Amino acid sequence: MNYAIEIEKEIIRAQQARQRGNEGQARVCARRAAGIAVREHLKRKGIPSLSPSAIDLLNLIKDDPLLSPGLKLIADHLTLRVNEEFKLPVKIDLIAEAKEFCEELLK
Repeated sequence: MNYAIEIEKEIIRAQQARQRGNEGQARVCARRAAGIAVREHLKRKGIPSLSPSAIDLLNLIKDDPLLSPGLKLIADHLTLRVNEEFKLPVKIDLIAEAKEFCEELLK
């Protein structure tokens, strides 16, 4: 299937989960959208994606010396762990950041 459609579906799922008050599911969907973008980015560079995990792919791309500092920061945010209250340690909107990440990475 078309990667752009898959990314959009995940972003929509993330927004719907947030509207239902399920921020955990929103984070998962935002990460999956970013993972799809990383997989497509690697494919364009002729690099096989060895993991189906969005977290693994985001951690992999953070080491790319050609990735902009802004995209590295978003990849960091997308891989943050939640605290004991299931909240992120910083106030960020992962859905908005995932959208920006996907758009910039796949320009």
